[in-house]
Amino acid sequence: MACDGFGNYGGHVMIIPTAHLEALYDLDEQTGSAIMWETKRVALAMKLAWNPAGTSTRQHNEPAGNQHVWHYHQHVFPRYADDELYRQLRHRVSVEDRARKALELRSALFSAEHPYRLTDADMVR
Repeated sequence: MACDGFGNYGGHVMIIPTAHLEALYDLDEQTGSAIMWETKRVALAMKLAWNPAGTSTRQHNEPAGNQHVWHYHQHVFPRYADDELYRQLRHRVSVEDRARKALELRSALFSAEHPYRLTDADMVR
């Protein structure tokens, strides 16, 4: 769960590879494919956990592309009619809210209702 919320809601997710890759240009095919698969899995879990009206993803490259963190990451947002996501109204999301939302999302990711649910065997520790 990301520490910042945008617009009227918090609770977006960042998909981040463990290997250091600065930008989209540095992704190899296997890593890029894995990131998109997890992006899809998280978006579907958001639909189960929070019933948003939709989902959005975004990713930024270089300063002119609005990149602020120099490690590749993909944002996944639950979307609501009044969320004002693209107005860039960034705000901190409390640790308590992030922890609650993480538990809700985890439950959805492991749910039998999820078409690509996670299992304990999928977990890398």
